Amino acid sequence: MIYLKIEDNRGFFLKDKNSPEDWTELDKIEKDDLMKLLDYATEEEFDMDEYNEETLGNKAHQIIYKNLYEKFHNFLSNKNRFKDETDNIFKEELEKYQ
Repeated sequence: MIYLKIEDNRGFFLKDKNSPEDWTELDKIEKDDLMKLLDYATEEEFDMDEYNEETLGNKAHQIIYKNLYEKFHNFLSNKNRFKDETDNIFKEELEKYQ
């Protein structure tokens, strides 16, 4: 599912995956929205339009989209490694108490 998209020279994010037709402009993103997107990226198939400065006419959207795209791209590229490291930490801690 796509969670970040570029359309009509503006960037949008999907605020609620249960309402896939309701997109919100990036300049209205809040901390809770970022946390929800991170949850989606962790648990779901997370897709986003590739960042392209030329397709984003709004400077604020360029800055926000570029940063979000880079962070999520990095996270998604390393998602399995992060999950394995987290699982190992919990496994080690759990073994201490058994």
